[in-house]
Amino acid sequence: MWRKKGIPMLALGTVFMLSACGTGAVTGAGSVGNSGSGSGKVVIKYWTANGGKIEEAKQNLVKKFNESQSRIEVQQANQGNYDDLHAKVQAAFAAGNAPAVFDLEIASTGIFSRSGMLTDLTSLAKRDDAELDLKDLNPGLMGNAYVDGKLYGIPFMRSTPIFYKNVSMLKEAGLDPAGPKTWTELEQYGQVLKSKGKTPLTMGVDVWIYEALVAQSGGKVLSDDGKKATFQSPEGVAPVQFWKKLSDEGIIKFVVGKTAGADADKDWSNQMSAFKIGSTAGVSASMEVAKGNNFEMQTDFLPANKSYGVPTGGCHLVITSKLNEQEKEATWEFIKFMTSKENTIYQHKYVGYLPNRLSALQSEELQSYYKQFPQYKVASDQLKYAVPRPNANAYPEVTKTMVDAMTSAIFEKNVKPQDAMNEAAEKANKLLAK
Repeated sequence: MWRKKGIPMLALGTVFMLSACGTGAVTGAGSVGNSGSGSGKVVIKYWTANGGKIEEAKQNLVKKFNESQSRIEVQQANQGNYDDLHAKVQAAFAAGNAPAVFDLEIASTGIFSRSGMLTDLTSLAKRDDAELDLKDLNPGLMGNAYVDGKLYGIPFMRSTPIFYKNVSMLKEAGLDPAGPKTWTELEQYGQVLKSKGKTPLTMGVDVWIYEALVAQSGGKVLSDDGKKATFQSPEGVAPVQFWKKLSDEGIIKFVVGKTAGADADKDWSNQMSAFKIGSTAGVSASMEVAKGNNFEMQTDFLPANKSYGVPTGGCHLVITSKLNEQEKEATWEFIKFMTSKENTIYQHKYVGYLPNRLSALQSEELQSYYKQFPQYKVASDQLKYAVPRPNANAYPEVTKTMVDAMTSAIFEKNVKPQDAMNEAAEKANKLLAK
């Protein structure tokens, strides 16, 4: 499905789809003096993903950047979720209209960089190390920034999945709000909550969360070289078996479809579910929900199996290739601004995304903030157990195969998790071999 050179086959299909639909969503990349103001500024297009407070934070930062200097104008446009954004960037690149900079979900770094769509940032980072300070970027967030030894992304709004708890509901059920800490305790807590007429946990069949549970079980989703599936191993099957068991027991309510994440969040917000598993990007919004609905909320590490474990997520800021030198330098200036210590503190407090810089994490401002709002600190503490997401070219396509297999195993009584994952691995290996 994916090619190592040129535009991915999926992208070519997307080009035709966008052309046929006439969406008008594709606009130009960076250029000089085309803002209509006649100012002679370098104008760069910045395409973003996600909405709500996440988009608000980006808009605020872009406005701050534009007002901070008079040489560069950043024009921001939201393109939907990560899948929508990636497809539109691929289509725009094929048409010669790619944005200069965009939010790239970290697991797609491999396919975008190896397809020649991204600028190698290695030399720029080395040249400007006194200003950029790569060593200050949290090592736990750099795993997906490099592909084949070259730097392609600078961590921006980065995340891990964390465990959200309705503490009020736990106290009403006579449960210690400090837990559950393990898979076993999650099942035990679930049985008590179920006996009280509550749904313990609502969630979608999510690959990102599955990656966490595989890491907790001591396994890996793909081989180290990214050429073979390993999720059919005992460590890879254990999470699916666990999910099927808790689904059958009525402890986990699985929701499916495009609205699965929103549906799970709604159950938690409406106090139908005691727990939810979600991105640290949701901390700020979830605290507002808890306050508005008059319940106490805490965040915690994901309950452990053999150990704790969690993948990182979120996006880098990347520069598309084929920009002229002036556009590339202007875009690089913007990226350095967006990922500065000051601005990583801002977006962390505004949304909940991880502070990307060690200096930000260790700052007096955040240390004081954590004493007042410890819910924000959990994701950073959990980073010591973090693993990178697979960077194989075919991984975005492989994940669809994995989700189909897990969904079948969970919902179909006669489907065994091991059989489902074995079949998915066969399909995955064919994709990974291309």
